[in-house]
Amino acid sequence: MSFQNIRNASVLGTCLAAIAIASPAVAEDAADNMADGANAETIVVTGMRATYNNSALSEELIADQPPIASVLDLVDTLPGVQVQEGDAFGFDDWSTAVSIRGFQTNLDQQQVGITIDGLPNGGSNYGGGSKANRFIDTMNIRTVEVSQGTADIGSLSNEALGGTLNFVTSDPLDEMRVRLSGSVGDFEASRYYGRFDTGLFLNDTAKAWISYSHQEATDWVGGSAQNHRDNFAGKFIIDTPVKVTGYVSYDDAHEDNYDQVYSALQYQLYPHTDGLTTNWTGVPYQDQAYRRAWSTLRKNFFAYLKADTTIGNVLDLHAAAYYHDMAGRGDWVPQYVVNVTDDGLGNPESELSGTGTVNGGSPLPVLYLPLPDGGYDNRFYFVDANGVGLTPDAGCTGSLTYPYGGTTAAVYDPACYAPGAIGAQSYRHTHYRKDRTGGTLDASWNADLGMLENTLRGGVWYEDTNRQEWRDWHNVTDTTVGPAYDSTPYWTQYSRKYPQDTFKWYVQDTVKFGPVTANVGAKQFINHIKRIDLFGDTEDTRIKSKSDVLLSGGIQVEPIYGLNVFAGYAENFKALTDSVLEYNNADLSEIKPETAENWEAGIRYQNGWFSGSATWFKSKFSNQVIFVPNSTSAGNDYLGEGDGKFFNAGGIDSEGFELLANVRPMQGLNLYGAYTYIDATYRGTGNADLDAEQGVTPGNRVAGIPEHMWVLSGSYTYGPVTLGVTGKYTGNRFVNADNSWTAENYFLTDLNVSVKGEAISDSFKALEFALTVNNLTDEDYLGGISGGYAWIGAPRTMIFTATADF
Repeated sequence: MSFQNIRNASVLGTCLAAIAIASPAVAEDAADNMADGANAETIVVTGMRATYNNSALSEELIADQPPIASVLDLVDTLPGVQVQEGDAFGFDDWSTAVSIRGFQTNLDQQQVGITIDGLPNGGSNYGGGSKANRFIDTMNIRTVEVSQGTADIGSLSNEALGGTLNFVTSDPLDEMRVRLSGSVGDFEASRYYGRFDTGLFLNDTAKAWISYSHQEATDWVGGSAQNHRDNFAGKFIIDTPVKVTGYVSYDDAHEDNYDQVYSALQYQLYPHTDGLTTNWTGVPYQDQAYRRAWSTLRKNFFAYLKADTTIGNVLDLHAAAYYHDMAGRGDWVPQYVVNVTDDGLGNPESELSGTGTVNGGSPLPVLYLPLPDGGYDNRFYFVDANGVGLTPDAGCTGSLTYPYGGTTAAVYDPACYAPGAIGAQSYRHTHYRKDRTGGTLDASWNADLGMLENTLRGGVWYEDTNRQEWRDWHNVTDTTVGPAYDSTPYWTQYSRKYPQDTFKWYVQDTVKFGPVTANVGAKQFINHIKRIDLFGDTEDTRIKSKSDVLLSGGIQVEPIYGLNVFAGYAENFKALTDSVLEYNNADLSEIKPETAENWEAGIRYQNGWFSGSATWFKSKFSNQVIFVPNSTSAGNDYLGEGDGKFFNAGGIDSEGFELLANVRPMQGLNLYGAYTYIDATYRGTGNADLDAEQGVTPGNRVAGIPEHMWVLSGSYTYGPVTLGVTGKYTGNRFVNADNSWTAENYFLTDLNVSVKGEAISDSFKALEFALTVNNLTDEDYLGGISGGYAWIGAPRTMIFTATADF
C-alpha cells in the first residue's frame, strides 16, 4: 500500500474509530442535538431589515462546500460577489481575488472590508494582510454576513469602500459534543478535524468549544506543491448580566503559489498549466519558475474579548478588545546572485560563502560583465568550481526560451560558458511581521417618545499597529542539485518598520414612526503611518490620512408584514496604506486616499416559504490607487524593493442591480437564485497623457468585473439523503484596463451528496458521509484577475468527507 493510501485510510479511520467507541445511545443523542442546533441556526439568505442591502449564508449554501475549502469560497453564491482562488482548497493567497459590485480585493487592490465576528482583520493585502481564511476553519463558521454597499456605520475596516464581509464563528453548543471529521480528495488532498463542545457549565451560564484541524494538498498542475495548514481555535461565552465572549485562533499555513497567465495567446496554447515547473533542472534561468520556491508562509494568532450588557432597558453597551500577531514570508528564486561585496577580479565571490551578511546598500558593478551601454552588470550568473565569477563566451547567443519566451541573454545560458561552469542562484525571502492591538466601544440609547422610537448610537475604534518588513537573499548552495540554500543570507536588502495608528468615531440617530424607520449618521477616520528605516538607507517619513466627515443616511418602510422597502446613501474612505512607503524615492505628493460614494434602493419580501430582494445600486469611486506588480510577461524584477508600484488612476463609476430569491416550496426542498448586473467603467484621471501612460481609457470596463453573474442552487433532503447542486455563471471579463484581452464567460457546477449514517444502521445516526464535486463538468476558464494578468481556474475536484458526532 502506498504512503498516500495509508494517509487517506488514517484520516477516514479517525471518524470510523470514533463511531466504533460510541454507543448507539450516545450516537442517537448527538444526532438529535446536531439537528436541533441546525434548526436554531437557520439563516434567511436575504439578511436583516436595514436601510442598506445585505445578505447572509443559509445552511444549505454552507453545506454545498466541503470543509477543506476556504471560508472565502462560501460567499461566492451571494449577489454582487465573486471569489476566485488558485484551487478548490483555497491554498494560495497570491491568486485569490474577491470583488463586490466592482470593488476588488486581490494582489494589487484592497477595497472590500473583511471582519471576524465584527472585528477588523488588519488588511487583506498580500504583504502584511490576512484574509478571513487565516482566522477561521470552515467547520467553525456559522454564517457570513455581506453588506454589499453602504454597510453598517460601525463597520470596522480601513478598506470597506464598497462593502464588508463579516465572517461569524459558531457559538458553543448547549449540550456536550465531540465532532470528528476527515476528508480525502483529488490532488493528494486530505484533512482531519476535531472539536469538543463543553455544553453548559457554571450553573448553565457558560459554554465553550476548542478545535484543531490539519489539511494538505498539492497543486493541480504538476503535483509538486507541498501545501499544508494547521488551525487551532477556541471560543467561550459566559452569559451573565454582562455577557462575555472570547475567541482565539492560531493558524499556520504553507502555500506554494500559482503563477499568472501573461497573455491571451499563452492561455490559448497552454490552457492547463501556469508555466511553473515541477522538477528542478539545474539551470537557474529555468529554475526561477520552480513551484516549490514560489511560496507563501503565514502564521496568524488572533484573540478577542467582548462584553455586552443592557442598562435599564434603555442603554445597550458593547465593548471589545483584540490582539493579532502575524509572521509571514514570501519566497522566490532569482536566477542570479547579486554582487554586494567587492571581492576584486579573479577572486571567489564571497556571496557564495554563506559566512556573512551585508545589511542594506546598493548592488555593486561586476567589472567582468560589461553591458552594451558601457556600464556594468550588478549580478553574476555562473562561477567556476572555486567560486570565481565567469563571463559568457564572446559572440555566444543564448538559446533558452523557457519560461518567458523570446531570445535569452547569453549570461543565462550554460551553453555559453566553458565546461564545468556552475550556475549561481539566490533564494529570496521577503519577511512580514505585524502585530495589532485594538479596541472598540459602541453605545445605543433607546428612547420611547410616544409615537416615536428614537435610538441614538455612537462609537469609537482605535487600533495600534506595528508592521516590519525585511528582505534577505540567500545563496543556493548547489544549483545542480536543488534549491537548498545557506541559512545565513549574503545580503539583507532592506529592513523597515511601519508604525500605524487608526482612530474612527461614528454617530447615528435612528427614528421609527409606525412603519417608517429613518437614520442619519456621520463618521470619520484618522490614520497615521510612519516609515522607520532600520539601515538608514532612506529617510524616515510619515503620512496622514484624514477623511472628511463622512455622511450616511437611509430610510426603510414596512407597509405590510414581510414587505420592506429601503434606500440608503453612504460616503466611504480607504486610508493610504504603508505599502506606498515601501519605495525609496516614491513621490507621495500626488497620491490621495481612495474615496467612494454609494447609493442603493431596494425591496425585500419574506413569508413562510419565500424570501427575496431586488436592489439597485450606484457607486462613484475616486482616487483609485493602482498597484502594478513587478511580475510581468518579460520576467520578474526581483531587485524591486516592493512588489510593484502605485499610482492614482482616476476612478470608477459602477451601477447595476441585484435580484435574489430563496424558496422552500415543500418540506426538504430549498431553491435559491441570484442575478447581478454591473456596469463598471473607468472614469480616467482627467489627464489624457497620464491616462495613456497608465493604460487607462475612460469609459472602458473595469478589469476583472463581469457585466452579468447569476447563480441557481437547489438542495433536497429525503430521509437521510441530501442532494445539492449549484451552478454559477460568470460573464465575460476584461483582464487589462485597455480591454484588449477578454477572459471568456464560464459556468461552474458544484455537486454535493450527503448521507447520514442512519441509512446504514440506527447505530450510526451520528455519522454523515458527503461527496462534493467542484467544477463538475471540468470547465476550462480564467479565474482571478489582477494587475493586467490572470490565473487559470481549478479543474474538476472531488472531495469525500466523513463526520461523526458523539
